[in-house]
Amino acid sequence: MSELQQEPTATQGEGRYVVGDPIGDTRAPDSPIGDRWADRKFSARLVNPANRRKMSVIVVGTGLAGGAAAATLGEAGYHVKSFCYQDSPRRAHSIAAQGGINAAKNYRYDGDSIHRLFYDTIKGGDFRSRESNVHRLAEVSLNIIDQCVAQGVPFAREYSGLLDTRSFGGTQVSRTFYARGQTGQQLLLGAYQALERQVHAGTVEMHPRTEMLDLIVVDGRARGIVTRNLFTGEIDTHLADVVILASGGYGNVFYLSTNAKGSNVTAAWRAHKRGALFANPCYTQIHPTCIPVSGEYQSKLTLMSESLRNDGRVWVPKERGDDRNPNDIPEDERDYYLERQYPAFGNLVPRDIASRAAKNMCDAEHGVGPGGLGVYLDFKDAIERLGRNAVEAKYGNLFEMYQRITGDDPYEVPMRIYPAIHYTMGGLWVDYDLRSTIPGLFVGGEANFSDHGANRLGASALMQGLSDGYFVLPTTVADYLADAPFDEVPADHPAVVEAVDSTRARIDKLLSANGHRTVDSFHRELGQLVWDQCGMARSKEGLEKALDRIPSLREEFWRDVKIVGTGDGFNQSLEKANRVADFMELAELMCMDALHREESCGGHFRVEHQTEDGEAERDDENFSYVAAWEYGGDNQRPVLHKEDLEFSYVHPSQRSYK
Repeated sequence: MSELQQEPTATQGEGRYVVGDPIGDTRAPDSPIGDRWADRKFSARLVNPANRRKMSVIVVGTGLAGGAAAATLGEAGYHVKSFCYQDSPRRAHSIAAQGGINAAKNYRYDGDSIHRLFYDTIKGGDFRSRESNVHRLAEVSLNIIDQCVAQGVPFAREYSGLLDTRSFGGTQVSRTFYARGQTGQQLLLGAYQALERQVHAGTVEMHPRTEMLDLIVVDGRARGIVTRNLFTGEIDTHLADVVILASGGYGNVFYLSTNAKGSNVTAAWRAHKRGALFANPCYTQIHPTCIPVSGEYQSKLTLMSESLRNDGRVWVPKERGDDRNPNDIPEDERDYYLERQYPAFGNLVPRDIASRAAKNMCDAEHGVGPGGLGVYLDFKDAIERLGRNAVEAKYGNLFEMYQRITGDDPYEVPMRIYPAIHYTMGGLWVDYDLRSTIPGLFVGGEANFSDHGANRLGASALMQGLSDGYFVLPTTVADYLADAPFDEVPADHPAVVEAVDSTRARIDKLLSANGHRTVDSFHRELGQLVWDQCGMARSKEGLEKALDRIPSLREEFWRDVKIVGTGDGFNQSLEKANRVADFMELAELMCMDALHREESCGGHFRVEHQTEDGEAERDDENFSYVAAWEYGGDNQRPVLHKEDLEFSYVHPSQRSYK
């Protein structure tokens, strides 16, 4: 039994899990919240520059968090090994982010401040995030913009030369810096250039087309990873003094999502099975502004930036089943439902609220397009007010992308949009230092749970990734490495051999199944099940149905999956099977987490718990905590550890955007 685990209690959720000892963050200083990060930086121990050259760091992932961390640690003098499964670091999924990055610069002088960004983020996450981490994020946002401008990131500028900003959902100020609809791409290229500079300098060793398949834990510390070369199939080990996971989120468990097809949970999940707690897995984000599904053949969805809701107006026909051309529907027969329901924020309500509102309209038969699964995002008024050239300057590449995919010209007819899985707020549990529960394992960016609570505000993902990578991890990793040197780990150490053997055995088991169903068929079935029962709306009945079905589907997968080819070489079918096998296990924990949380908050909407007007109804008395899950072992119940959330600077209240 784990040190964190205790005997089962009466609150086990019908015996599906065990309640363990509470967990807490002990790294944040006991200072006023505005002083905590400064105090932590000063108290963090330093490593002599000459000693840094003797220390090694593994960074898994080359998106904004991973790329920034590897570049910064390399420049500091550590020997860094950087890993990505893509053919180049610049193809990390951060490149797909579109609309912008938040920062409390207050260039518009419209009332923004560090405290307001802190408050908006806590409120936007429905009071389910940790105050210390969120306030640090708001503070560091100022440094991020300066860092990126110094790197040459081409942010949009006003005529005067001042950096331009726009609004995003959940705020009433203009704090989002952007580069048209390519902000993620431009920020990633900035981090990529910094990373490649260190590769050239010899401080960073780059390993592309290499996937992490296990974590090596020696004497309780993370000391390395097991990898597979995706070209040659070679299984290898890489050892270091510390491991940083910045491997992104797990939205692809749903099969259809806005994530890149290669995005997966494997690195984080294998670390979880080695002892890292997984926090709030049921907190997944539905993005309201995606191109609707067009057919069963589809393998992913396309995001249209939330920035479009600055000038686009969301509406549906007032008459049910109205299938007229939208341009033929007069104004008085249109329902601009977000403006009607949420007059204070209008079309810029947070993502969870906008998504549920769109679903409700479609469920009430006011939806448009095939199957009635769509609502309109209309730019007619903006074009008339600003002129086509001004709209094109802001959103031209997004409009072009929409037209290429749908065949419709959004300058002439409204876009059709519908909610889709986009981001995951859950992830590996970390403390203020971004340390997981395995010493030596740090987690950054979307792979951790730390900053967004039950709903992420738009344009905050890029902010968190760069905050973790450029500013937090270099400080906190150094504090950990101040205890070095650690004992050298030989390649034939029993823990290393066991990790390699278990990886090979897993691959052999997948290849030996020789069944009748493709990996994609299993993934699609799992994704549909999780979307139906643990998507935009969850219920006790639906979650129990999913929890009854997932174990049998997982058994079928291992028995009947068909993988062509061998493990000796390039084999994308094997790659996908490895990832889907982890999704099969994660999906069960997601549904269990959603079932145990008898409340609605942010993106977690239990239909049994809603206000009279259909909004999420929290239960602060019983569920104001982080749910951190411990892996109990194969075919064993997981263990739930609770981190109580304390609010000293923001008072939890019923979220209102009206």
